Amino acid sequence: MAKKEQKSMIIPISDRVLIKPESAEAEKRASGIYVPDTAKKEGLETGSVLAVGEGRRNENGQIIPVRVKVGDKVYYSKYSGEEIDVDADKLVLIPESSISAIIK
Repeated sequence: MAKKEQKSMIIPISDRVLIKPESAEAEKRASGIYVPDTAKKEGLETGSVLAVGEGRRNENGQIIPVRVKVGDKVYYSKYSGEEIDVDADKLVLIPESSISAIIK
């Protein structure tokens, strides 16, 4: 019997959010040149929230919870976080303040 491959579990700390970016697809032009999605836009990225931290503490020591939840699709700042490799997936770990909007 084959063993199941155990997936790594990432638990963000404080107000950090773990996001799986949407895959960047390349578009083929009539000339045969491929233009990657990243070349077409330099603004916000979209992705799905995989995990969230408990929130940040205010000056009184109270925890202010993170507003996004697992499963939310969000717009976030492209260069705001750290890219990490987890079980062959490229993920992004960013502070909640780098999330611009939740997509409904």
